[in-house]
Amino acid sequence: MILSCGEALIDMLPRTSTLGEACFAPYAGGAVFNTAIALGRLGAPSAFFSGVSTDMLGEILADTLKASNVDTSMLARSGRPTTVAFVKLVNGQATYAFYDEATAGRMLSVDQLPELPPSVETLFLGGISLVHEPAAATYEALQMRECAQRVTMIDPNIRPGFIAGHEAPYRARIERMVARADIVKLSDEDLHWLEGPGDLTVLARSILARGPKIVFITEGAKGARAVTATQDRFVAAVPVTVADTVGAGDTFNAGALAALHEAKALTKAGIAAVSDGVLDAALWLGVRAAAVTVSRPGANPPWAHEL
Repeated sequence: MILSCGEALIDMLPRTSTLGEACFAPYAGGAVFNTAIALGRLGAPSAFFSGVSTDMLGEILADTLKASNVDTSMLARSGRPTTVAFVKLVNGQATYAFYDEATAGRMLSVDQLPELPPSVETLFLGGISLVHEPAAATYEALQMRECAQRVTMIDPNIRPGFIAGHEAPYRARIERMVARADIVKLSDEDLHWLEGPGDLTVLARSILARGPKIVFITEGAKGARAVTATQDRFVAAVPVTVADTVGAGDTFNAGALAALHEAKALTKAGIAAVSDGVLDAALWLGVRAAAVTVSRPGANPPWAHEL
């Protein structure tokens, strides 16, 4: 089972009412939440851990997970409110305004960490849940507790506007978690934010030098790359008409993890000795699934039968 650990929130997406007025519609979302949903829809054994409210919006989140075959037994439920993010789209690119003070997700504490069953083989972590305390420290503590015995993957999904004023502690946390991870996924923009300008493969190998075995890099409309100490594999993106890019990277993560699970490569030994063919399969499923997500509004990952 792949346990996705991180934020769950309600995205308020811009729409037009039947009267022609600008309005917002609520959609269940959050980067790590989207990955859990996409994994469940792709047929991989998927579970989700986060602080989730018992309020009306929290029920929407829990029900959405269950409808996509995601195990919700490890959720940390509380009466705190649900995080809400208002989304602005410019030429299909999303920017966000977050309302996150004292929410169920942000206030997640170490004493709410679950004991993981043996069926959990992999932890996926990332997103804005790694920015603010106490949740950020809680997720890091979970990775630290489990990384010796389970595969861990991190996608920071860096939002410069969201981390303003927290850059130094945030960067330090990402550096520590990257060093513990077996797999790191970064967009090309994230990679440059962390490592500065330069060739993507060279920069990816600077990440590998800290401990990870695989670095996935998404390059937007170009495609995606997988870099190891000895391999540099690339798969071109699938051409589609883009509705918006909400959830694209999250869906890629799910596709890559689902392919690695299918190949029985989600073990410490399997990740360390991954073949070209398995990397190509991970990239291909990642870009195919992401292509479906960007072709329709919001974070709406595909089911396996749609591929």
